[in-house]
Amino acid sequence: MKSATVRQTTTLKEGWTFSQVPSAYSKDIKESWYSCTIPTSVHVELKKLGIIPDPYKDLNEWKVQWVQEGDWVFKTSFRVDDYRLASGHLDLMFEGLDTYCTIKLNGQIIAEVENMFLCHRVHVKKAVRSGENHLELLFKSPWHSARITEEQNGGPKTLWNGASNRLYSRKAQYGWGWDWGPVMMTVGPWKDIHLESYDVRLEDIRIDTTLGGEDYADATLSAEFSSPSKSNYFLDVELQNESGQVIRSAESLPIERKLHWDLKKEVRGWYPRGYGAQPLYQLIVKLKDPRGVILDSATRRVAFRSAKVVQQPLEGQEGSSFVFEINGIRVFCGGSNWIPADSFLTDIEPNRYRKWIELMVRGNQNMLRVWGGGIYESEELYNACDEAGILVWQDFMFGCGLLNASIKVEAEQAVIRLRDHPSVVIFAGNNEDYALAESIGVMDYDDNSGDYMKSKFPARHIYEILLPEVVERLSTIRYHRSSPYGGKSSSDPTVGDIHQWNVWHGTQEPWSNWDKLAGRFVSEFGMQGYPDIRTVKEWSDDKTQLFPQSRVSVNHNKADGFERRLELYLMENFRHSFDMPGYIYYTQIMQAECLSAAYRLWRRNFKGSGKEYTAGALVWQLNDCWPCVSWGIADYYLRPKPAFFTIARELRTYTIGMTRKQVKTMRDDDTSAFFDLTERLELWACNSTLQGVEVIVQLETFNLSTNARETHVYSATLNANASSEIWSGDLPGQPVRHNEAEIPQPIVVQARLYLKHKPHIVEARYSSWPEPYKYLTFPDAKLQLSVDGDEVRLACEKPVKGLVLDVEGHEAEWSDQALDLFPGDVQVVHAKGLKGRKVTYRHVGDGLA
Repeated sequence: MKSATVRQTTTLKEGWTFSQVPSAYSKDIKESWYSCTIPTSVHVELKKLGIIPDPYKDLNEWKVQWVQEGDWVFKTSFRVDDYRLASGHLDLMFEGLDTYCTIKLNGQIIAEVENMFLCHRVHVKKAVRSGENHLELLFKSPWHSARITEEQNGGPKTLWNGASNRLYSRKAQYGWGWDWGPVMMTVGPWKDIHLESYDVRLEDIRIDTTLGGEDYADATLSAEFSSPSKSNYFLDVELQNESGQVIRSAESLPIERKLHWDLKKEVRGWYPRGYGAQPLYQLIVKLKDPRGVILDSATRRVAFRSAKVVQQPLEGQEGSSFVFEINGIRVFCGGSNWIPADSFLTDIEPNRYRKWIELMVRGNQNMLRVWGGGIYESEELYNACDEAGILVWQDFMFGCGLLNASIKVEAEQAVIRLRDHPSVVIFAGNNEDYALAESIGVMDYDDNSGDYMKSKFPARHIYEILLPEVVERLSTIRYHRSSPYGGKSSSDPTVGDIHQWNVWHGTQEPWSNWDKLAGRFVSEFGMQGYPDIRTVKEWSDDKTQLFPQSRVSVNHNKADGFERRLELYLMENFRHSFDMPGYIYYTQIMQAECLSAAYRLWRRNFKGSGKEYTAGALVWQLNDCWPCVSWGIADYYLRPKPAFFTIARELRTYTIGMTRKQVKTMRDDDTSAFFDLTERLELWACNSTLQGVEVIVQLETFNLSTNARETHVYSATLNANASSEIWSGDLPGQPVRHNEAEIPQPIVVQARLYLKHKPHIVEARYSSWPEPYKYLTFPDAKLQLSVDGDEVRLACEKPVKGLVLDVEGHEAEWSDQALDLFPGDVQVVHAKGLKGRKVTYRHVGDGLA
């Protein structure tokens, strides 16, 4: 009996060349061949060669649009020896081709593909020859290819963002341009290409794990492999802990048999950050023949946790909850939306993903939504989330459009690849497609026939038939039809999740109305803000363009009507300057105030079991794909904006919150002139630990006009894993007014929270200022700032609003920003890399008359 061949894999990384080639749209092209390594894309290589300018600078985005309309060829040669030719199988595996590609081997077409998201395995044994082999990849223009398909299918369809032909392409949708990103349609082999030889190989390994309390866990494993003859092969399986110690093992297991392990206390549960540890285990599977020769092996990293979405009736409110429950713990999900971290995906270094997740941890966030207009992300991102305890909401790659296409294999590959990550707790069918269908009147919620292909919204077949079947068959992960979805419409705040865009878009509500704009789970909301001035300077070397209204600055903000929207919120709230440093500061502090208010007010709604009126808030967005003005809370270079820090304070283990409302009480029903105006203050706190805790809250007021001060102290018990109301009443020091001409006193209120057993440590603080800030006259606060190494000590004699610190030269990594200071409350900020250098600062009202 001949021994089977051990699987061998060679990655075809080096020795590639590429060139534009003539096409039906560019017939006069002269081929020019350049060396490259893969993975890569045409833009990246042309930029390296100096053939195109940096697309991220100035107006260069528009100078490189020709790239996407050309046809490009990548080619290489590789050798195959007789030993590998003798294998039963010889495959080329293409992990990702972007997007319309004809693959030739030794002049023979072996495949034609058109889905960027798919991994393609092509059997090439009959096309390969001993010795030198020539591989050629012809990439057709993505723009023209999608346009042709669009015309064949009856022309444009309705969509939000980008060009209409994107709907006919299984290519990352954001490349067609979005309201935060450039038109940059990449082309090329964007993932690795391998040559594999084998007689038999492992095709799929599935391990389903469950966790039932502290003393019970189990695992069920099954495997599929490429040979029809199962009786000739066996499996060896090991489960190892993080130290490499074997917890369980099985040898010579018949391949058709499922393996079930009852692990009891042998493993520990995986928890979201803040609720426990994140132990990860290695599952090693070896495929061997009857002689014991190992023919193939695979390693999977697994964890043990249970995850579900609880949708149940709520006390005192209509609708139902939408709360993630991990290992029996209901979690308030405070986090962000994720877009691709670059327009050029092959430029993202693996460690850059890890740095983004480390930034989320610094920001006290626990959930990341991978948005449906980008890509199924790199393993590096999901691995980092697994290790950090960041939950992942994973969209399928459909965004803001009505499309129907065959995507079953894509869905299967995505689910199989992602299901072992304990961080992935939900799959959503798309981004905003139901909302778009509603907006144009093609969504009929009364039609539950299941026969949607001839309806006005045929994509329902994908979202309600195809995708849920794939997810249920291949995983134990929750499926959700869309984001947003639920209730009477996708904007129903009482059921499912919502995207709350009535701040910025829609009705353009003031951010003080976030409490009225709540939903059961708010998976998108946002406010724009400029990036760090260092990032602004990156988008042009022309200093004359560094002002907010320049052509270059405008081109680096892709949001429709952003000038009107930014200025609406700035003018409503601040007196502000138009010089670039001043405009950067005021848009940033406006963003910081707006977004932190949302987290503060919505987290208040997480009131305990049966009262999870809002169970999640995911800001749009965490990151950027190029240097720009956007809704990102950190910019393309991972520089956090002030909003990052104000959100981080609202997601700490303990927080304190206040809101103030004007209450008008008419003397009687027969008058409009005679009334009392009072200002009501409400005070609450949040506790995300699993135990109740005794706290002391110190409430202080400061009148900016008279310097009058009051102090009040409250004792309270904070409920476990919930918010707790502490006090409400008339704002101390604010007199009752009797007409609108009586100006309210400008009273700043600060609340500081202490644990009763740690009375000298401020666990949380928040200052409530009279809004809008534009009406205030900010006094000289006599700010005291001292620097000792990497420590900055801050104090003041009068309150300070929105203090942002900086340093000349090499930037520092700040522990906090956008600070509100209060007399008698010294705050200390740590700045990694400061090294005693002079600190500069800016605060609201600084430099304004």
